[in-house]
Amino acid sequence: MTPATFQFVKEFVKKNSGLDLGDDKKYLVENRLMPIARLKRFKDIDDLVTNLRTKAEPELVRMVTEAMTTNESFFFRDTKPFDQFKTLVLPHLIKTRAGAKSVRIWSAACSTGQEPYSLAMILREHAAQLAGWRIEIVGTDLSTDVLEKAKAGSYSQFEVQRGLPIQFLVKYFKQNGDRWQIDPSIRAMVQYKVFNLLQDPGSLGRFDVVFCRNVLIYFDNPTKGQVLAQISKYMPDDGFLYLGGAETVLGVTDKFVALSGHRGIYVIARGAAATQQRLAG
Repeated sequence: MTPATFQFVKEFVKKNSGLDLGDDKKYLVENRLMPIARLKRFKDIDDLVTNLRTKAEPELVRMVTEAMTTNESFFFRDTKPFDQFKTLVLPHLIKTRAGAKSVRIWSAACSTGQEPYSLAMILREHAAQLAGWRIEIVGTDLSTDVLEKAKAGSYSQFEVQRGLPIQFLVKYFKQNGDRWQIDPSIRAMVQYKVFNLLQDPGSLGRFDVVFCRNVLIYFDNPTKGQVLAQISKYMPDDGFLYLGGAETVLGVTDKFVALSGHRGIYVIARGAAATQQRLAG
């Protein structure tokens, strides 16, 4: 792969997904794109990129973009964010949304579905308190391939061993050969949609809680700020945003501020004081 080819791929991926590839990621480009080059019968990656430059066939654009942005996921990743959701955020929502009895949650860049299904299992555990409520969980990703896997809700032994509590495995999964199938009732709690975080999320509706974890770390600061500003427009004044442990809003956006005493959770700046007061009370 020539330096010019690598530079084109960097710019192509940035334009189509927001992912900011470092100069040290040449090996990653080669590893991700060689299988596509072989599948499409190109001589090499340079030949593939020549096609992207001249024809930009939609299917090839999609395949390259998805190959460069697909990331792994696992159930209850990092544990604490889900404990915080269960003990802090959910009780707040139950109290403040008692009249409307409606909660919407967005799992952005959800990959193969472990994050939204983790949230669904927590909510199912509180079924008695949420009886009669309209609960919506929307999982989005720009990769159609990972979303098909998420919709199927079928996971390997390795995947269910990564973070999933044994009691939830027994309660919400059924073994099918060497795979574990999630319960249809949990699957039905999540709807999946193809969505690129560079787009305006207005088409998805408004959300009380947004999980956007471990994805902005791959964007440059201007792109991070753009994404977070767009998200903030479709959240209520007491909405909650979750970011990954290595991510922050500091120096990125003034639309969100950190929730005092709770690492990784951010609240809408315009309603931060009132939200902090309600949670303290």
